[in-house]
Amino acid sequence: AGEEVVQIRLGDKCYPVCKRKLIEQSDYFRALYRSGMREAGQGQEEQLLRGGLSALGLELGLDFINTSCLARLEQEEGGDEDPPLLEDLVEAASYLQVTPLLRLLLSQVRLGNCFELHRLAQVYGLQDLHDACLEFMATHYHQVLRRPDARPHLLLPHALQQHLKEMRMRGTATLVAIGDFMNSSSLGLPRGCHPQVEAPWSMLRYDEEAERWLPLANNLPPDLVNVRGYGSAMLDNYLFIVGGYRITSQEISATHCYNPCLNEWSQLASMNQKRSNFKLLAVNGKLYAIGGQSLSNVECYNPENDWWNFVASLPNPLAEFSACECKGKIYVVGGYTTRDRNMNILQYCPTSDSWTTFEFCDVHVRKQQMLSVEETIYLVGGCIHELGPNQKSSQSEDALTVQSYNTATKEWLYLKENTSKSGLNLTCTLHNDGVYILSRDITPSTSLEHRVFLKYNIFTDSWESLRRFPAFGQNMLICSMYLPDVHHV
Repeated sequence: AGEEVVQIRLGDKCYPVCKRKLIEQSDYFRALYRSGMREAGQGQEEQLLRGGLSALGLELGLDFINTSCLARLEQEEGGDEDPPLLEDLVEAASYLQVTPLLRLLLSQVRLGNCFELHRLAQVYGLQDLHDACLEFMATHYHQVLRRPDARPHLLLPHALQQHLKEMRMRGTATLVAIGDFMNSSSLGLPRGCHPQVEAPWSMLRYDEEAERWLPLANNLPPDLVNVRGYGSAMLDNYLFIVGGYRITSQEISATHCYNPCLNEWSQLASMNQKRSNFKLLAVNGKLYAIGGQSLSNVECYNPENDWWNFVASLPNPLAEFSACECKGKIYVVGGYTTRDRNMNILQYCPTSDSWTTFEFCDVHVRKQQMLSVEETIYLVGGCIHELGPNQKSSQSEDALTVQSYNTATKEWLYLKENTSKSGLNLTCTLHNDGVYILSRDITPSTSLEHRVFLKYNIFTDSWESLRRFPAFGQNMLICSMYLPDVHHV
């Protein structure tokens, strides 16, 4: 009551607004009324606005000035289209310099409006809004790729895609272990730590400074627990866990994905084929599911449309083989065909969608793990059987060996063995300058088995024994991902 009301005129329309609120909320009107200009003097109860401001934009801006909320915008939301009011709203907020409204928009970024808000932030030079949109788009990168409104120019511009991927890699590269950890109570956590979680932990992260494993503030989705023989891969700092079989021996085709930026699991499109004991690899922004129990077919997952489709099959079904990506191509080594040992190194080229025999080798390996650095493939563990003239033994040996194969020179190198450790059923990942390995060790005197945590230094061909892994577990996976620094979990 008794508040001074000003009439804002735009064209032939007038809008009554409380003068005090105008001065509080709009830098434009505050400057105008404090400027001593004739237009703002006493008795000037009407303010004429010129310029390209739309009537709808002014109404939205004045609505906010009166109510301090965006009720009308929220009513319009909910559909899949960009809210049609955004352009008018942002234009008015910029023109009238309604700073609280621009600040509120930072918390209104959604899948349905992030493209439009990002574009408007560029048009009106709103740096904070621009940054908030990029942050949102990076955090939800694959969902953003799938949005139909990413399609006006078919896709996000390549430079923006690269920038968003780089933003996902901020934070700290961290080793994460996943599995059915049986005695995770022995993690040695401070008393009373995480009392709300009573179930055993299934996701752990490695604190390299303290040299110990700590729980990640999340667990596997219930339908992933007790799944064996799945494929796993990191793509754009998302962890994918695909396929496998349940203990009931039923194979599955499901795709689960962990987004470390949000500390969230989600379920995506399932493969066309149920498969287990296959290889899942990330190559050029896509995933490839290769083979599996008695299978030769290969499927490719594209995150842009959340869909799997079949590509060229392996020449033969393979068992106990391994594969990795190297320089944009896929290499498959070892294992068995239905008739014999596989002695060929197979190469798959995604651009031509074709398999070729890359080289024949005189060493047979099976059940190994493979990863690559530049043009060199590292084969970790497995059983090695030498068939050439310089064979060391006719025995298949279970020792933790690392071999390297250079795809440019086709040279094999035998690297330093870690003979006391088992090379079977291990999981490993590239992290910083080494291969980190979770394997088994058996104490001969007692036949007791425990997990060991090792590092193979690529550049010095040397082994480092890290602290014993604190929990015995089944079905373990170790991977390296970027965890946001803000998550002090």
